[in-house]
Amino acid sequence: MRIYAATGERLYINADERARFLAVADAAGGPVQTLCLTLAYTGCRLSEALALTPAAIQLGPGIIAIRCLKKRDKVIVREVPVPPVLLALLDRVHEVHHAQRAGPIATTTPLWPYHRATAWRIVKTVMERAAISGPQATAKGLRHGFGVHAIRYGVQLNMLQKWMGHASMSTTAIYANATGSEERMIAERMWM
Repeated sequence: MRIYAATGERLYINADERARFLAVADAAGGPVQTLCLTLAYTGCRLSEALALTPAAIQLGPGIIAIRCLKKRDKVIVREVPVPPVLLALLDRVHEVHHAQRAGPIATTTPLWPYHRATAWRIVKTVMERAAISGPQATAKGLRHGFGVHAIRYGVQLNMLQKWMGHASMSTTAIYANATGSEERMIAERMWM
């Protein structure tokens, strides 16, 4: 795995792009907003987001339980803490609390009834409206951006490894290789 293309282009969204993406997603509202914010705030893969159901949302503790779909032969779930604003949106838009009280059928229905290609186009549209272009303007770019953002704010590698569902610490360590303004912000913390 890498966060730079063979041509040297960034494969992750940076802090400025992240802010623009979140602003455009917020303006979109509804399921588009919740899908985009879930991707940005959890670092999950697009397919993992599309598999989320109301049962995966833990409103009280503020956690989303994400099943790793890369390891289909095993059931591996990681719990990722998310901001209250995302939980409130998920509850309002998808009626999570109501679904959880309604029973098994309601809690096992996916939050977004999108095919993967449709969800990919939604993310690309939000990226375009946020004036983000290049190889980082993808759902994978959001995932990588989550990793870089977490390192930038001092999240320990072992915690980030858990949240992203990496089997190996060396995979997670690539996010410590961020350069440009992200690297400068990390360095500035040392100078204080």
